[in-house]
Amino acid sequence: MADGATPRRKSVPDWLNNPIWSAPPPPAPPQPQPPPSPLPPPQPPRDPLHAPPPNAPRDGDGDGDGSDDDGAGAAGPSRAHLVAEFKLALERKVVDLAELRRLACQGVPDAAGLRPVVWKLLLGYLPTDHAVWPYELEKKRSQYSAFKDELLVNPSEVTRRMEEMTVSKREEQNAEGTGVLPRAEIVQDEHPLSLGKTSVWNQYFQESEIVEQIDRDVKRTHPEMQFFNGDSSDSSLKRILTIFAKLNPGIRYVQGMNEVLAPLYYVFKNDPDESHAYNRLMLRCSVLLTCEQASAEADAFFCFVELLSGFRDNFCKQLDNSVVGIRSTITRLSQLLKKHDEELWRHLEVVTKVNPQFYAFRWITLLLTQEFKFRDCLHLWDTLLGDPEGPQATLLRICCAMLILVRRRLLAGDFTANLKLLQSYPPTNIDHLLHIANKLRGPLPY
Repeated sequence: MADGATPRRKSVPDWLNNPIWSAPPPPAPPQPQPPPSPLPPPQPPRDPLHAPPPNAPRDGDGDGDGSDDDGAGAAGPSRAHLVAEFKLALERKVVDLAELRRLACQGVPDAAGLRPVVWKLLLGYLPTDHAVWPYELEKKRSQYSAFKDELLVNPSEVTRRMEEMTVSKREEQNAEGTGVLPRAEIVQDEHPLSLGKTSVWNQYFQESEIVEQIDRDVKRTHPEMQFFNGDSSDSSLKRILTIFAKLNPGIRYVQGMNEVLAPLYYVFKNDPDESHAYNRLMLRCSVLLTCEQASAEADAFFCFVELLSGFRDNFCKQLDNSVVGIRSTITRLSQLLKKHDEELWRHLEVVTKVNPQFYAFRWITLLLTQEFKFRDCLHLWDTLLGDPEGPQATLLRICCAMLILVRRRLLAGDFTANLKLLQSYPPTNIDHLLHIANKLRGPLPY
């Protein structure tokens, strides 16, 4: 740059300036009505290039940030055609995961009973070879049953079992005729007042606070949905989260994990056509399907573990300030926004001082489950689980797209208005959001 020359402003891609990002202007105050005028001449038809695709879904609330002019992407294949493609991919003896990922990114049809098996494959819970499905599922479900027997038993029952073992051992010694009078063996550490580190009673009281937190959170899980208001669902969610906490002492339970578990359990337990279309599709695996709903809890547990394995560092408090912790993840989101829309990044973080932690912490740790309607979250998760870039990178692209979709409102807002908008994200066309997120592909900034 020559001395004295004005620095060029970094331009943004043309698609960022598309009018579909615009929010509708605030309504003008009512004005006196002028006298009627002659009808204007007919207007030419709207440019079809800017019309929304004929089958594009619409937001019911019409926020205006991309919901009224949803013309960014071409219409996808019909749902019937997509169902046929999914069935063809799943009926192969060895499922092609690359093909399944491509299909999942278009959204798994809700009514075809396909999502349970698709998610299990994408999460690695099911192997790609159909022949080993019955064996693998039987093994995992038996393992979960053992976890329940071992980790959810009441300390009184543990003590009773230990006493029975002691009595049985004493009887065996008497039968051997050693000639030694047996002494009553008293297990000193196994009583409710014990402070021993290995005492089941001491561990029980230490874990009671976590169990109470899980109980409170589970009761608050999607209270608007009848499915989550029953005792059966509550009990299953509590058991899964409690077992997870006991098996993962480095993380234990973190508030909000119930929201991440909920979509998995809902899909496996309550898929609308699971007992019909899904069963017909997988007749060769009748053994695993006969107890599908009864095993939804076990399947949800292992898929929850698989899902959190890619995000576990975000839940580990000891890693918050490390290069893999949640603050580092939020920083990467900030850098991604700066890369694609520096004007918006500067306005948010420099001008209005909106720290991304104020809104992105919840977006990232809860995998967007609190920002959209439940059905929309299932559609988002189809892409989140299926995208070949992996769930972490895909999640950050979707979060960045969320910011870009409301950029006009953010650029016009101050700290209070922007924080309110981002902490209560407006209704949005999910297909449109995923289309914009797809445009942000590329290496993540580090």
